[in-house]
Amino acid sequence: MENGMGMFSYQVLLAAQGWEPSSGSRLVIAALLGLAVLLVLIIKAKVQPIISILISAIAIGLFAGMPFGMIVDSVGTGIGNTLKGIALLIGLGSMFGAILEISGGAQRIAITMVDKFGENKAAWALGITGLIIAMPVFFDAGLIILIPLAFSLAKRTKKSTLIYAIPLLAGLAVGHAFIPPTPGPILVANLLGVELGYVIGVGIVVGALAMIVAGPIFGKYIGNKIMTPVPKSIDELMEHDPKKLPSFLTVVSIILIPLVLILLNTLSKAVPALAGVQPLFGFLGEPFVALLLATVTAMLILGIKNGYSKEELEKIMTKSLEPTGMILLVTAGGGVLRYILQDSGLGEIIGGAVSSSALPLVVIAFVVAALVRISIGSATVSMTMAAGIISAMPEIANYSPLYLACVTAAIAGGATVMSHFNDSGFWLVKSLLQIDEKTTLKSWTAMETIVGGVGFLGALVISFFA
Repeated sequence: MENGMGMFSYQVLLAAQGWEPSSGSRLVIAALLGLAVLLVLIIKAKVQPIISILISAIAIGLFAGMPFGMIVDSVGTGIGNTLKGIALLIGLGSMFGAILEISGGAQRIAITMVDKFGENKAAWALGITGLIIAMPVFFDAGLIILIPLAFSLAKRTKKSTLIYAIPLLAGLAVGHAFIPPTPGPILVANLLGVELGYVIGVGIVVGALAMIVAGPIFGKYIGNKIMTPVPKSIDELMEHDPKKLPSFLTVVSIILIPLVLILLNTLSKAVPALAGVQPLFGFLGEPFVALLLATVTAMLILGIKNGYSKEELEKIMTKSLEPTGMILLVTAGGGVLRYILQDSGLGEIIGGAVSSSALPLVVIAFVVAALVRISIGSATVSMTMAAGIISAMPEIANYSPLYLACVTAAIAGGATVMSHFNDSGFWLVKSLLQIDEKTTLKSWTAMETIVGGVGFLGALVISFFA
């Protein structure tokens, strides 16, 4: 889910090292062989994921004929570019979540949501919350901030965490891919020359439908089919006396701190009247700064004022960081695999081949983005490459703004489907939910595919009336 190099950046790297991309057939074979190695190592041989990912990535590079130095550079770039946007968020989010839990804050949210919405509607509330929050907040930040709520609900209702986590993830995925002001749809809209108003309108309609199907509906199905317990680090924490819990308003206000600050940053860039304070909002709205402020506030209000000493808080927060090492490594591993595939030129080869077909433009947009997504992993890169290919077609100028907005939604749908081993989001979700790879494929990958597929079908139907 993280930002990556642009559509043609890998060509610059190739030219700089005096190497030309291999033929399309060789690249496809290299990718298939490498991914087969990965599947065998993880699922059959039970090799530790980060080792499996690195072996697979190097194998793909060697099969594709990449120079040794380029393989090393791609590994370094994948690790660096992936971790620089998420390392601090994971650490701060872990500490923030730990304070919410030990203070009873997360339990207060869970109790209130169940009481107000009922157990059957709590999943819907999480899906809607995720969708709204993902528009101004990056997917990773929103997930880290909100995942304790899903755990608390699962713990309270004694149901599978998937029943609540999947709707939350679906809402976040929809907001991240379909609805501005997230970067992806804005980038595609700019390349296609379509007004954001049309993109927002189509995005809300198809995104809401996708969230409903992939979130509460699929979440209930997969949660009833697969029982995934609350992670032990959460499950082992003591229950709190409801009468001694912090107030709902206090907890919600603290949770909203990073969300509001990030939203103010977004608004200050779009509203001319706020131009004078944009630098301040830009600083405070930087995700790691916003989450740091929220964590410090939680320490003071939910921690110290709740009777915890500074020493106790330090131990609690330090302990919460224990699992972050594995989360960071497997997330970085997904980035490594993605950059190897991207730098080999596979995404460009596939996209160019599909764009020459006679399919309708909305379908072409979806297929190009989907194939690049499957081969490379990054949703942002997939949207960038697909939009670049589609926007280069001469006939693009003949379509109406509404139709182009449908094309934008189709690209977003294609860039969402089939999140698997080469997507750092796959490993982040697996690590946070503490589930195995097979379960992650059945839940997260299936949910992402439903989001993308339903979003595309909705865009296709609307395009008939454009």
